[in-house]
Amino acid sequence: MSLDAPTDTRSPAPGPGSGAGPGGEERRLREELAAVYRLVAHFRMTDLIFTHISQRLPGGDTFLINPYGLLFSEITASSLVVVGHDGEPVVPTPYRVNPAGFVIHSAIHESRPDAHAVLHTHTRAGCAVAAQRDGLLPVNQFSMEFHDRIGYHDYEGVALNDAEKSRLVADLGPHHALVLRNHGLLTVGDTAGKAFLRMYYLERACEVQIAAQSTGAPLQLPPPDVVEHAARQLTGGTTGDDHDMSDSDDLAWVAMLRLAERIAPDFRD
Repeated sequence: MSLDAPTDTRSPAPGPGSGAGPGGEERRLREELAAVYRLVAHFRMTDLIFTHISQRLPGGDTFLINPYGLLFSEITASSLVVVGHDGEPVVPTPYRVNPAGFVIHSAIHESRPDAHAVLHTHTRAGCAVAAQRDGLLPVNQFSMEFHDRIGYHDYEGVALNDAEKSRLVADLGPHHALVLRNHGLLTVGDTAGKAFLRMYYLERACEVQIAAQSTGAPLQLPPPDVVEHAARQLTGGTTGDDHDMSDSDDLAWVAMLRLAERIAPDFRD
């Protein structure tokens, strides 16, 4: 899947309000983030009005996040809230910001310059794996991408305390995915599209793991060297393979944008 390789995930067709200069760039980021919210809703990875997806804005001092109280299926580019690192909206808005969302997302945006987008979910499969002592297992190809490339953060209650930020950051480390034990899943990316694709496959990995475990049959795990080889293949590492699939994620994200246009054309509003 090559999610670590530099890619151009810009929308092929800018929507209303796009233009040149910083205003146009913010508009593009708003539209991409709104598309991700709609896709997360479409793939049933939501939890009513809870959980959150954020996007750092140019300059690095502010980021976009969902209006607290709206369903993901209601979010549009213009409704996203600009919030500072103090947790307060910096542009007038009728909406509030989820305080737990601020704590989690601001911690990562402040500490990881490469984490322009942060995506957090409370899915059934994700929470089930987050409740298991051994965490994510290499039981299927979906999970190989995250082999030795995922962090684990112990549960401390609802994320309402700033003191937890440093521990979240330390547990994420250099990785692009984090299991919040007894809580849920988190992914990051240098674009909202990459964070979404990572979450899509992390969620699939958790679903397959729970399904395989539910049979009660012994699990067949590949040898460690094979797991590591697959992990490098799926994260853009050097493998010496005969064929290349480094553009697969570009193609997948453009396809997801087409899907968003079909299922929720108002996301650009």
